[in-house]
Amino acid sequence: MVSQTKKRAEWMPMVERCTDLAGEEGLPGYVRLESGFMFPQQDGDRSWIKERLVSMDSTSHNYVNKMEASNVGLDGSINTLKLVDYWDDSTLVNWSFQIDPLEGASEDSIMII
Repeated sequence: MVSQTKKRAEWMPMVERCTDLAGEEGLPGYVRLESGFMFPQQDGDRSWIKERLVSMDSTSHNYVNKMEASNVGLDGSINTLKLVDYWDDSTLVNWSFQIDPLEGASEDSIMII
């Protein structure tokens, strides 16, 4: 379900729309556009993210995407999802990301959640 664009909102309710842009779903190079309220915007608009699938291993449930463009300031970040069975009928989602620092930013100025 995680790799299926049309089912994204079922497990990630803040995503309202997810659209195919290029390539074949599930294969490296596949590009999709997501929009919704993933990242709150000051003007109340929806956020949007164009991401490209870098790799996917459905056996180990690892998914790597690169944000190619967005209105949330995370362009170029590499995002990894690893899904782990967790208790009965539950799944733990481990999300990590790598991003190049902004010009002029220092470690002290970055907020980590």
